[in-house]
Amino acid sequence: MKHKALLTALVTTMVAGACSVGDQQAPQSSGGTAKKEISFLVFETPNLTPQVWDAAIKRVTDKYPDISVKKLVAPSEDRVSYAKQLLASGQFPDVMIAVSPAGFAESGAMAAFTPDELKDFDFPNNGAVQGKIYQLPTNTQTIPVVYYNKDLFAKAGISAPPKTYAELLDAAAKLKAKGITPFVIGGGKDPFASTLAWTATIATDVYAKTPDWMAKRRAGSVKFTDPDFKKATEKFAELAKQGYIDKKDVSRDYAATEQAFLDGKGAMYPMGNWFAAAGDDPKRKPSWEIGAFNWPTDDGGVVVPAFTGGGLSVSATAKNLPEAKKFALAYTLDQTNLDASVHNDGLYPAIKGYTPPADTGAVFKLGYDLYQEGVKSNTVTQAFSWEAGDDGMLPGVVDKWRAGAQDLITGNKTVDQVLASLDDEWAKAS
Repeated sequence: MKHKALLTALVTTMVAGACSVGDQQAPQSSGGTAKKEISFLVFETPNLTPQVWDAAIKRVTDKYPDISVKKLVAPSEDRVSYAKQLLASGQFPDVMIAVSPAGFAESGAMAAFTPDELKDFDFPNNGAVQGKIYQLPTNTQTIPVVYYNKDLFAKAGISAPPKTYAELLDAAAKLKAKGITPFVIGGGKDPFASTLAWTATIATDVYAKTPDWMAKRRAGSVKFTDPDFKKATEKFAELAKQGYIDKKDVSRDYAATEQAFLDGKGAMYPMGNWFAAAGDDPKRKPSWEIGAFNWPTDDGGVVVPAFTGGGLSVSATAKNLPEAKKFALAYTLDQTNLDASVHNDGLYPAIKGYTPPADTGAVFKLGYDLYQEGVKSNTVTQAFSWEAGDDGMLPGVVDKWRAGAQDLITGNKTVDQVLASLDDEWAKAS
């Protein structure tokens, strides 16, 4: 009980402290009237620095001087858990970015966007919760692209990226034989960094065959323990069992994982296309050449897992709700902000008429071309665990799935144990 009380006190202190930063009386506009203040929950990464967020916010407040913004920063990659803490403490942010609406929308915590507010989006209905949109479907992300170190491939005698899954395993074996870690993964406080290869095998072995698998899971007609999902999971687990994934790396956070690949500490890096921002950064770009390929299928066909969403959501109880919505839409549709999302986070804005800047880097173009290959062949699938709304997992199950990925990598649990546990967690969430 003492431990529970201490944890509660720490969480309360963390939440209160994070929200108190920058607290002040609402500033006055140039006309002497009080500005309408909104709070905005963001997150920081090596690509999305405080300066990037501040500049993006300022572009909107310069356009709408009647709005002032109090920026809140999530303490880790797990923005959903942090948003839940803020909601529970009565400090739910007015606007938040990349926070899955699952659970929040159903409970009435988030405000729905109208069809007119969504008219500028390529996929205005993506991520719907019970037919309504609570998160702006702003960007398309391919998850994962497999980035690779061409120098290490050459050192292992691999002349070209693998086209089939058998070729991928052969390449991993050759790399390991040369003392090279085949796959760079991470985890730690950013557990999603352990899961990307599993998302890939689910795309190739489950979603490519059954695009509506998640809808069937919600209907109860399929389970995680079913043969196709088990096969995809066994592929992932086998990578670790063969030593192609180093189990000690699950303690390494996302930023360190990204840097490990750039430092040449492994040959292949399955990661979302946002890695392009780091790969093209002249200050971080490695001396060796980065290549990229889509995760291979058994037969060599193309499958591209992708997710469109990840944008801003608005609290249904925001004190200045009209201004919160105005800010969210203006932030999202600002041309400079869209271009910045390409440069700073490697994203593909899903806004009508938008074209990426001509000065995008080579690594961005690699990922973008691979995505277009999937679009042309009509083989783009959902990216498992990244889906939103009715297309995604039930609230709380994503966290269990991420933990399961780490259990498979470390060998703490078998495939059967992990999958049975996921079915149990699903039943509880239902």
